[in-house]
Amino acid sequence: MAKILIVDDEEDIVEMLCAYFRAAGYETCAARSGEEALFRLREPVDLILLDISMPGTDGIEVCKRIREFVSCPILFLTAKGTDEDKINGFAVGGDDYIVKPFGLSELGARVAAHLRREARGHQSARVAYESDLSINFSEKAVYASGQRVPLAKKEFEIIEFLSMNSGQVFDRERIYERLWGWDSEGGSAVVTEHIRRIRAKLAQAGCKNHIETVWGMGYKWVR
Repeated sequence: MAKILIVDDEEDIVEMLCAYFRAAGYETCAARSGEEALFRLREPVDLILLDISMPGTDGIEVCKRIREFVSCPILFLTAKGTDEDKINGFAVGGDDYIVKPFGLSELGARVAAHLRREARGHQSARVAYESDLSINFSEKAVYASGQRVPLAKKEFEIIEFLSMNSGQVFDRERIYERLWGWDSEGGSAVVTEHIRRIRAKLAQAGCKNHIETVWGMGYKWVR
């Protein structure tokens, strides 16, 4: 049974979502603030529904602080819907962006889709070795000189997708559709930001640039 952490400072929303997902067969736990969410995450969860606009530690800050050690999907719930807000959410490691007010059936479908993707990812147990790094697909981790490179979930998924199709060129739209889903609320510009962050982290770990820009076409993985 998958466990969902619901984080929102509005009590009625928390109660509604907890009741809905329990009825759908999930285990739920709740937090009414960013600080309480950080406390709750001492126990593992399978997915997080995270409100952005909370007093004190907001959802963006919570996501920044947990993404280095929490790999499960994080779905932002927010009344904000501008492209800039969405890019900021995805840039700190969010996986989806759901604008209030939302339909419970749509939210439930998105949660189920993210959990299915997680389950499929865990079925893989291969490790790919490059000259300067290794990619463990079952752990969803990249290692350089024996040290784990601190990647957000979507950053690893980009590496996974490109490296498993080494040499093939994919444009931003194809990468976005493949990893975020065609019905996601964001835009393909977030792919550029994620790749910039990947390159910076790999360079800091002493790795060469494995994601090459093919101008006017997209990106490809190079060995």
